[in-house]
Amino acid sequence: MTTRITLWRELFAEHPRILLKNSDFTVTAFRYASGVEGLKVENSRGHLVILPWMGQMIWDAQFDGHELTMRNMFSQPKPAAEVVATYGCFAFHSGILANGCPSPEDSHPLHGEMACAAMDEAWLELEGENLRVSGRYEYVMGFGHHYQAHPAVVMRKASALFDIQMAVTNLASVAMPLQYMCHMNYAYVPEATFSQNIPDEAMKLRESVPAHVKPTEQWLAFNQRIIQGETSLGRLNEPDFYDPEIVFFADQLDRYTDKPEFRMIAPDGTTFVTRFSSAELNYVTRWILYNGDQQVAAFALPATCRPEGFLAAQRKGTLIQLEPQHTRTFTVTTGIA
Repeated sequence: MTTRITLWRELFAEHPRILLKNSDFTVTAFRYASGVEGLKVENSRGHLVILPWMGQMIWDAQFDGHELTMRNMFSQPKPAAEVVATYGCFAFHSGILANGCPSPEDSHPLHGEMACAAMDEAWLELEGENLRVSGRYEYVMGFGHHYQAHPAVVMRKASALFDIQMAVTNLASVAMPLQYMCHMNYAYVPEATFSQNIPDEAMKLRESVPAHVKPTEQWLAFNQRIIQGETSLGRLNEPDFYDPEIVFFADQLDRYTDKPEFRMIAPDGTTFVTRFSSAELNYVTRWILYNGDQQVAAFALPATCRPEGFLAAQRKGTLIQLEPQHTRTFTVTTGIA
C-alpha cells in the first residue's frame, strides 16, 4: 500500500513543522530566511534536505556523521533562476532541453532550466520501507517545447544509500531535444582514492579550456603530467593543483558494463558510491576542485552526454531526440555503501 501526502507551500514556515514521523522516518518542513522552502527527511543513518519547490534540488546530505556536500560559500539556498546563483547544494538535475557549460555560441543557461525550476506540485509517498519525495514540473513555451518532468528522491529504512530519479515526458506534437546529468557535488575528502568498474584508461582528461576556467602555469603543468602518465589523480593528495578545476570524461560506458559503479574511498574506509544503468546514462564526468571557497570531489556525474553544452552534443551526435508522448527515465543510486 502506498500512502501519499500532498505538500503545500503554506506548510513551510519559519518554525519547523513535522509532517510525518514513524519508527523509520521523520519529515520536517521549514523555510530558510531567504524564503526558500526546505524539507528535511531523516532515517536512522542520517538525513537529506530537499528543496521541493526549487527543482527538487538536494541542498544537504549527511549520513553516518559524514557531510556529503561540497564546501561552498552559501549558508542557505537563495531564490534563483540559474544554479550558479545558489551553488551550495549536494545535488541538482542538470538539463532538460540543454545542460552543461554553454559555449559562447550556446543560448542556454549553465546546466539548463531544470536545476532551479519552480515546481508545480510536490508530495511524499510512503510505501513499505521506502519514503519518496516527488514532484511535477511542466515546461511549456509558446511556439516552443512542452514537457513534463517528474523528479524524485527515494530514501530507504536504515540505509545511507538513496536514489535520485528523473522522468521526462514530451507533451508536444514534435520531437524535443533532451540532455540530462545527475549532478552530485560530493565533499572533497583529503587522501581519498577512486575506483570504478570500467578501465582506468576510459577516464580521459578534459584537454580543452572552457571560458570559465582561467589556467595558471602550475595548473597547465599538472595537466601535462596527467597526459604524459606521470600522475593519474587516483588519490586526492595534491590539492594545490586542483584550482582551477580538473575534469575527466568517460564516454559510451555500455562498452564496459551495464551497471557502472564508481567509488570514492576515504582513508578511514568510508566508501561513497554512485551506481546507475549505462542504458539510461552512458556518459560520466569526474570534477575535482579545491580552493579557499569551494572544495568538491564529484567523483561520478552520470549523464546522457558530456557537459559541454547543447551545440557540442548536437555536433557529436549525443543529443537525444525524445519523440512526442514518449518518456525517458533515469535512476542514480548514491550515498555511503
